[in-house]
Amino acid sequence: MAFHKTRIASLIGIALWAFGGACITANASSDAHPWMNLRLTPDQRADLVLKAMTQDEKFRLIRVDFGDTENGHVMAPGALGSAGYGPAIARLGLPAIQESDAGLGVAKPHKLGATALPSGLATAASFDPAIAREGGAMIGSEAHRRGFNVMLAGGVDLLRDPRNGRNFEYAGEDPLLAGVIAGNAIAGIQSQHLVSTIKHYALNDLETDRTTLSANIDRGAARESDLLAFEIAIATGDPGSVMCSYNRVNAVYACEDDWLLNDVLKHDWHYPGFVMSDWGAVHSAAKSALAGLDQESAGETFDKEVYFDQPLRAAVASGQVPQSRIDDMARRILRSLFAAGVMDHPARQAPIDFAADRKVAQRAEEAGAVLLRNQGALLPLSAGQSVAVIGGHADKGVLTGGGSSAVQSPQGNAVPGLAPAEWPGPRIYQPSAPLAAIRQRAHGTVSYASGEDIAAAAKLAAQSRVAVVFVEQWAAESFDASHLTLPDNQDALVEAVAKANPHIIVVLENNGPVAMPWLDQVGAVLEAWYPGAAGGEAIARLLYGEVDPSGRLPVTWPRDESQLPRPTIPGAGLAAIGLPPQGQPAQDIDYNLEGADLGYRWYQRQHLEPLFPFGYGLSYTHFEYSDFKPRVEGGKLIASFTVTNRGARAGADVPQLYVTPPGSNHARRLAGWCRVSLKPGQSAFLTVAADPRLLVSFDSHGQRWLRPAGAYQLQLGHSAMSFQGEGKVTLTAVSWGADASPPGAIRPCVTGKH
Repeated sequence: MAFHKTRIASLIGIALWAFGGACITANASSDAHPWMNLRLTPDQRADLVLKAMTQDEKFRLIRVDFGDTENGHVMAPGALGSAGYGPAIARLGLPAIQESDAGLGVAKPHKLGATALPSGLATAASFDPAIAREGGAMIGSEAHRRGFNVMLAGGVDLLRDPRNGRNFEYAGEDPLLAGVIAGNAIAGIQSQHLVSTIKHYALNDLETDRTTLSANIDRGAARESDLLAFEIAIATGDPGSVMCSYNRVNAVYACEDDWLLNDVLKHDWHYPGFVMSDWGAVHSAAKSALAGLDQESAGETFDKEVYFDQPLRAAVASGQVPQSRIDDMARRILRSLFAAGVMDHPARQAPIDFAADRKVAQRAEEAGAVLLRNQGALLPLSAGQSVAVIGGHADKGVLTGGGSSAVQSPQGNAVPGLAPAEWPGPRIYQPSAPLAAIRQRAHGTVSYASGEDIAAAAKLAAQSRVAVVFVEQWAAESFDASHLTLPDNQDALVEAVAKANPHIIVVLENNGPVAMPWLDQVGAVLEAWYPGAAGGEAIARLLYGEVDPSGRLPVTWPRDESQLPRPTIPGAGLAAIGLPPQGQPAQDIDYNLEGADLGYRWYQRQHLEPLFPFGYGLSYTHFEYSDFKPRVEGGKLIASFTVTNRGARAGADVPQLYVTPPGSNHARRLAGWCRVSLKPGQSAFLTVAADPRLLVSFDSHGQRWLRPAGAYQLQLGHSAMSFQGEGKVTLTAVSWGADASPPGAIRPCVTGKH
């Protein structure tokens, strides 16, 4: 369709009139496309494009196609071989939409490779927003240099069950920690001129039968838990898109849920971006559009039909869906493209400094690995010790989680050919071998055994001063584990090695908490999660004390399944990896059992002692807290205290502030924290404000947040169960509307002079 000069002139005139005579850049492109004027706001620019769009162009914008060749799909010309593709609208100067999986790196095309971050749990375990932001900026830069302008990142579903197959993509069980970490990762990605999503909205906390499972929960409890994590992350990172999830929420599909999308997201949170569907999560045209879905993802491949084409056009023609809704959908997408800088900084193929990016991944792993046990100061290792390295393919590389977020190195898969060959595989290992990194540091003999022959592994361990046993648990999108037991007889391997050599260190590469029946038999345990592109180097540096372990658990570690709100997950498992599903999947899951009190709050409420509490983590040094002074300043809860490194080594600590509101029905909540690095003998005077969003309950009837009057208990913790500093302060009652922000600015941790 020709774009006539009279229309161009009209648009320019409208722009000059509406925006106070803003100067239009004097070149041919800006004359034809007045929305390219950088002086205009994203909203103004989106409005100008919208006025110039035809109906066909709007309908092309509100859906994307699958951008890969999986399942026999014919890839559209111009697509880059990844998750989603929308063709350019050249007449308007709009670039093609190129969408890349996912939150741990550029997942596709596999053959090109990219830098893998450690798992989201590792980043969350750092308790360091700067680490999250740096990691986001790194993967965003690689995506932009591959030609992508949308990244399907920002996983923030809370960890309600340690067996959930996608826990490694997320940021743990606490809404404040998860929201801050995911929000900073999103901000990092979007600093590279891409749109980042936040996902999977909402309550997509299990994978078993995820396309039909209904997560049932009181709306107030949802606002105080899973939705609070999204709210904090959106406020922190300002993602351009929210991805609605597969599952149902209180029997309604998430992408058709008017309460989730319109009432909470767009009204209460004033969200200006667009809602895209997950791949295969759309079930209707008019219902989805009216409920707040703005863009259908790969409907031609994953949905029963492309709902946001002919079916939605028919709904508009019949008056079932107003034209204003179609305009709003397109406007929101356009606004996010402008706000993120997609239009002004086009994504193009460019060289990538993989060596520098590996260092980013390495720093994240070193900050997020958690030392769970260290009896007799077995760690750090000394260079003169002989070492037996056993199991976990440690001679080749480190494990990566599977599914759409699996990132392959530019050097390829270090251990190809393992099951499952098909989705959610392939199982990928990063070619960063712990064995090689250990050999670089050890002056004594370093030997390796695969662990497949348990007797041979035990014999090798008996001949060495120390034994480092790598155990692993592969997890992936689309299935959950049916239990917490490590697969492939690895428990027997650890027990046999422990009997042969008491100086045994276990390194875990896993999706989350696992059963450890051998815990009391081993000297040390290092939780490495999925360690990322430089995982082998990072693990060796931690084992040899070149860097102090400083990660703290972002998830409570149960002793066994009986401590969980739901001891079993009907139908969980994946036969292709020897984990046969048990029973028929449920169609409903009752989250009202724990409600907002998930994770460490559940353990507190049930008077249960977990194996390791939320916030727990050891160090090679020792930190002491003193001078704890809680108080009220301007209506806010403030706590100041001194942290001192009492050990002989430098290290980093994460003092955590917990608050218990008045009333017998309230559980302790993380309300703030600091991360501080100290030299031996050094002290720091810190001040942290309790986040006001953690001091309130949601009143569903009045649609408001309520902070009750009374005495609030503040505790300074080494974890959610270990405290060194307590006090009480009295607050008056405060409330604010569901569509309002908490009063006053939220302050981060402040370091002062002592």
